[in-house]
Amino acid sequence: MVTELNRRSFGRIAAGATSAVALMARLPCTVAAQSARTLTGAGATFPAVLYSKWAAEYNKLTGVQINYQSIGSGGGIKAHQDMTADFGATDGPMTEQQLKDAKGGPTLHVPMALGAVVPTYNLPQIGNARLRFTDQSLPNIFLGKIKKWNDPAIAADNPGINLPNEDIVVVHRSDGSGTTYIWVDFLSNVSAEWKDKVGVATSVNWPTGLGGRGNEGGAGEVRQNRNTLGYVELAYVIQNRLGVGVVRNKLGAWVDPNLESVTAAAQGALETMPDDLRVSIVNPEGETAYPIAGFTWRWPTVSSGTSPRGARWPTTCSGQLLRARGSPVSSTTHRSRRQCFR
Repeated sequence: MVTELNRRSFGRIAAGATSAVALMARLPCTVAAQSARTLTGAGATFPAVLYSKWAAEYNKLTGVQINYQSIGSGGGIKAHQDMTADFGATDGPMTEQQLKDAKGGPTLHVPMALGAVVPTYNLPQIGNARLRFTDQSLPNIFLGKIKKWNDPAIAADNPGINLPNEDIVVVHRSDGSGTTYIWVDFLSNVSAEWKDKVGVATSVNWPTGLGGRGNEGGAGEVRQNRNTLGYVELAYVIQNRLGVGVVRNKLGAWVDPNLESVTAAAQGALETMPDDLRVSIVNPEGETAYPIAGFTWRWPTVSSGTSPRGARWPTTCSGQLLRARGSPVSSTTHRSRRQCFR
């Protein structure tokens, strides 16, 4: 049974399995290569760096070219619903209505990887100092209630840093985004005001700020504009050499986003994992858990297991080829290697 397999595999993730993994159950590696030479995917920008590396490795072994279009989770959901791509991808799970609207029949959310969404900033006035943010300051900044970098609430969490008397320029996503979903899921979890006024979705009505399209666009807006504060997946911060905020978690510990802290965030999901695998892991228990993390999913069609163009899903093979080549690709993209379906 698929769900039972998923639970056992997820248990290995949270227990700390470290090798790269197969990503979907029991589809032979040779089938995709025999069925099609090109596959097209569309969706989340959150895992795009990782998917591009997996696609390159898969192509070396099978000759199959996988073209992944990082158009945002909203676009991935639409592509899956309309069957205009061989696979869709998202970091924000589909709603019940979106599942009903999918033309291909029943949809299974297959968790592919874990990742961190991080507060990132462009504040050259503080040099290389690392800023700290709490579960109180972040929602108030994005609500537009904290307006200055030297606001007492931020200053109290960052003693010894000479914060400038400058307006905070909030940067958010302008497209339908799973990264946004994880971010606002956290904000709603820690702030009743955010939950009531803004809520949780892949696209929300932002109280303040500038919009950027994709994780690339969000990182670009922060990089190009001083005094900005945004949120992106960790790999994009590192690629763009931006400031990475440290976030206080549910138990009051200041936590860096990294492989270990993201994996720790997933531990609690073992107790609450639903059968359909649509699970939130923001603001978890655990002293070492990073509080703004989530899964990224792909969608096969449960009824047939085939793509719109008849090609079998190749996702199992990604993990097989990475194990065979001994290549810890996920680690090199700063995404947790504790992924699903070994």
